[in-house]
Amino acid sequence: MKSNKKITAKTVSLTLCAAMACSCIGMLAYAAGEKSGESQLTAAVTQTVDTQKTSDTSKTASKDETVYVIAGADGSAKKIIVSDWIKNTAGSSSLDDSTELKDVTNVKGEQGYTMNGDNARIWDAAGGDIYYQGSIEKDLPVSLKVSYQLDGNPISAEDLAGKSGKVTIRFDYKNNQYETVKIDGKDEKIYVPFVMLTGMIVDNDNFRNVEVSNGKLINDGDHTVIAGIALPGMQDSLQLDKDTLTIPDYVEITADVTDFSLATTMTVASNEVFNNIDTSGLDQYDDLTDAMDDLTSAMKQLLDGSSQLYDGLSTLLSKSDTLITGIDRLATGAKELASGASQLESGAKDLNSGASQLADGLDTLSGNSATLNGGAKQVFDTLLSTADTQIAAAGLQADKLTVSNYQTVLNKVIASLDSDAVQKLAYNTALKQVTAAVNAKEPEIRTGVTAAVQSKVLEGVLAAAGQSMTAEQYQQAVEAGVVPEAMQQQVAAAVNAQMQTEAVQSQINQNVEAQKQKLIDQNMQSDEVTGKIQQAVASAKQGKAQLQNLLEQLNSYNTFYQGVLQYTGGVDTAAQGAAELESGSSKLSAGATTLSKGADALKSGIGELQTGADALVDGVSQLKDGSMQLSDGLKEFDESGVQKLVDAVDGDLNGIITRFKAMLDVSVDYRSFGGISEDMEGSVKFIYKTDEISKD
Repeated sequence: MKSNKKITAKTVSLTLCAAMACSCIGMLAYAAGEKSGESQLTAAVTQTVDTQKTSDTSKTASKDETVYVIAGADGSAKKIIVSDWIKNTAGSSSLDDSTELKDVTNVKGEQGYTMNGDNARIWDAAGGDIYYQGSIEKDLPVSLKVSYQLDGNPISAEDLAGKSGKVTIRFDYKNNQYETVKIDGKDEKIYVPFVMLTGMIVDNDNFRNVEVSNGKLINDGDHTVIAGIALPGMQDSLQLDKDTLTIPDYVEITADVTDFSLATTMTVASNEVFNNIDTSGLDQYDDLTDAMDDLTSAMKQLLDGSSQLYDGLSTLLSKSDTLITGIDRLATGAKELASGASQLESGAKDLNSGASQLADGLDTLSGNSATLNGGAKQVFDTLLSTADTQIAAAGLQADKLTVSNYQTVLNKVIASLDSDAVQKLAYNTALKQVTAAVNAKEPEIRTGVTAAVQSKVLEGVLAAAGQSMTAEQYQQAVEAGVVPEAMQQQVAAAVNAQMQTEAVQSQINQNVEAQKQKLIDQNMQSDEVTGKIQQAVASAKQGKAQLQNLLEQLNSYNTFYQGVLQYTGGVDTAAQGAAELESGSSKLSAGATTLSKGADALKSGIGELQTGADALVDGVSQLKDGSMQLSDGLKEFDESGVQKLVDAVDGDLNGIITRFKAMLDVSVDYRSFGGISEDMEGSVKFIYKTDEISKD
């Protein structure tokens, strides 16, 4: 089974590359909003589905489904939220839909629906697409289990927080989704081929010597992005021997950790990459296996023929009388050589065809690089646009955020929210408002102050007239009729005269200003005003923390974005290498053609030798030495070249190819988790988000 596993390994490797390219965008679109709660989950769902494509645009409608699994730190599901996008390709006025979801809510429009039986709905689409989400209680197709070890000993996530030492984090995936398929007359379990991509970001100050199984690390100096991949159930579906080839069904991460904490981890599960694989080329492996069998037989004949050539020449030297018999045997060997070389030429052409298919596959993958880069950039722009909206909603002024300036702009806004500056601004704002309010009451204040000053002037006038009484007593006397009218007029005239003097008016103005300042001071020291100032300072402090958290999230996504650019660059390099491999195999094919022509020429030459045996005897001694070199060279060619080529395709490929095709059929059948109409195309992906681990 050696060849089965080698070829399957190449197939799986290509599949994994494609899976990573297809799955990263959806995961990070949700990861970027992970700390904003369920309100932003809806926005993330909308952003995610906007980047997806359906496989069959000929259908009148198709459903693109994203399942969000909110999980504990141990991977156990706590809540499942399903987001569906029905693509109204034909622009129909109504759409038939089937779903098991509860609490269905239209998240991007006003279209409604009517029920049409159990789980059946008719949407009033009005020619547009439908975006809705809901909840469901149902077993997941792939179960996630996260376990932890500290210095080789199992430990819970809660107890691990804040600890230091050698930490191991293991993600185990159990595939629960399968179909029973008839293979060679037997019922076999074939699992839906989910690609599991798990990612996280750790701080290099706390995590050192990081390693990951089945994955890749990207280090920017401050943080390490960890991505691991697994295909649970595929080993059993293909029935591969683990001693020769193991398809991973878990991801394990180890690191030397100080003061352990871990932000949320994200895992994407998708079978979509397997739904677009062309299986027509797999049938060519049958021809390749037959060609390798013929090549093995031909090479054996070549080795036998070269040995016979040497023996015949030795005999020819010692027994010239048997020369004719030896030449006849030599002619037979030459014919076998020509036949074997012809079969080698055919096998080399098949090998070149396979290398060409590999190059085409990598070219296709490389062709998706621009789409992947564009998708990652679109997610980044969406995050920046959301940040702009949050800043504006907080009443802050800032330039529009871009990939190149977001750090400078956010740091400037954060600096403007310093506690001392905010308190000073809040105090001055409150002082301005209080002063305006007091100034609005100046006529009322002036009336009171003028009345008080007038009373003092009246008492002075009375005293000058020899009447020792207060203004109140004088007013009572007037009301009692004790004060003559003439005297009242004299007093009033004296009071009015003094009230018009510059000194009295100045005193009134001073008293008014003093009274206003007293009211301003009292208001500024009131609980209401001081409370508002303190509230403004607290709000600024909270806003500053939120902006700092936003900056950290954008920095984390920027790290991922740069990693995507590096990944696509690597894929492009691999495509270039595959093209070089195709060129080399083409040269091998050309060389095999040359060998075949040479073997034909050798056969023709031996025929001529057969007719001229008498002239051959003189050169037999030299030919004997040359035949030994030919035999040794063919043995070396057989051991280092032909046998390795045969090993690459030796064994029965049909079993693995049959199972692989069955697995692809099962994958195509699985197109929804929440439910879908029979006549509707569909695709589904799962995003698992685990709780963060911290001491707080």
